[in-house]
Amino acid sequence: MTSMTACEPHSDLSEVFVPPGAAYLEGHWTSGPWTLDVTDPETGRVVDVVCEAGAAEADRAVTYLAREYPRSSWPLWARREALATAARLVVERAPELAEVIASESSKTIREARSEVRRAAETLRLSGEAASTLEGRTVPFDNSERGAGWVGWFTREPVGIVAAITPYNDPLNLVAHKLGPALLAGNAVVLKPSELTPLSAFALAGILLEAGVPGSHLAVLTGLEAARALVADDRVDVVSFTGGRRTADKIAGQGRARKLLMELGGNNALIAFADADPAEVAAAIVDGAFGVAGQNCLSVQRALIAEPLYDEVLDRVVALASALRVGTKSDPATDLGPMITEEAAVEVIHRVAAAVKDGAVLRTGGSREGAFVTPTVLIDMPHDSDLWRHEVFGPVVMMEPWDDVTSAIEAANDADTGLQAGVFTQDIDQALDVAERLRVGAVLINSSSDFRIDAMPFGGFKSSGVGREGVTSAVESFSEPKVVAIRRAARA
Repeated sequence: MTSMTACEPHSDLSEVFVPPGAAYLEGHWTSGPWTLDVTDPETGRVVDVVCEAGAAEADRAVTYLAREYPRSSWPLWARREALATAARLVVERAPELAEVIASESSKTIREARSEVRRAAETLRLSGEAASTLEGRTVPFDNSERGAGWVGWFTREPVGIVAAITPYNDPLNLVAHKLGPALLAGNAVVLKPSELTPLSAFALAGILLEAGVPGSHLAVLTGLEAARALVADDRVDVVSFTGGRRTADKIAGQGRARKLLMELGGNNALIAFADADPAEVAAAIVDGAFGVAGQNCLSVQRALIAEPLYDEVLDRVVALASALRVGTKSDPATDLGPMITEEAAVEVIHRVAAAVKDGAVLRTGGSREGAFVTPTVLIDMPHDSDLWRHEVFGPVVMMEPWDDVTSAIEAANDADTGLQAGVFTQDIDQALDVAERLRVGAVLINSSSDFRIDAMPFGGFKSSGVGREGVTSAVESFSEPKVVAIRRAARA
């Protein structure tokens, strides 16, 4: 690449669905000659180019928002209506948005359509969460020291939010950052993944059309810009979804401030002997191989009661072997490519290392370009990298158990604790296991791969800091502000 040239204003871009060469800062779409290719992971074809922003663009974006958003009057009712309008526009433009997602990401067209529906719901729920911002009176008379005082608190925006999103849900994870942060009244600088920025730009355009003022939003992409954003002391909150190593670097940058982080999971499923083997097998396959396994909620470790194990294993192998791996544009395709060929190579190397350590490959384990076949492993050593850490690829490991305590300990034996699934017909048994699992959510008679966007979403240990999910996020993007009055003493 040549030396960087700053992105310059391009006034015609605001009318384009996905602005070519785009970034949005200082209240308008911009473009510049230094561009970042966005490629289709299936074919390697360049889908579009975006302006690869650097530290200068990040500084311009934050400077503008820091100056303009405190001056802007954007009341709660208008924020709520803008998000409701944006949700409606997402529904109306669902076919185009699904094509954008499928063109730049790993998602099949079927998966992309599902993501668009979820993004519309996320925006709708964000608007409906306005009541979360209600304050209440402070009970001063509950303290001897409070005599003569009366007051209340409101919930106020935190300030400037740096929102950093990954490639695996390029539309809905953007909606999860922007919807609650904007509803709470913050200004947001969005930095989407360099691999999948087009979906984010498309959603930003919809939000601006729906009434979000330019004083409250900037969108740019580029690793240099990301580094500048997280180091900027004017940023009040960093909301990040991604990997642990990057999160640790973010935590070491800038001043002490609020961090909201979702960092993935190595999720387990526990099935008891009274479960339906067909239901368990279907849940494992669906939960492990959706979006080619590039999902923080994927089932990675399936722990099956000994009497059920052989039948569930045979069913999982058969179902996984029958999945259709192919072009994203075909609605019949079950698995598309991984996000890059390098990511696919990494998964295959980790599978090969596990086999070398003693694991047995029952199906899959092969690669063609960015495509990895659905992979099922058994007899996994518990000290292997594949067992202990998130795979983020189409791989599931299966193991029998004959003692529930050992199954729970195996499920908890990871440095993450995002979600888990439990299959049993015994509700007391299910609730006992749920109590003992150290995860952010336990799904009974489901795999780990389920959430609705109204749930508090996050986990324990290295799975992150704080909670997403619309209501939880609105609370996190706001802070209580107390107003107290000391009344004059009565004569």
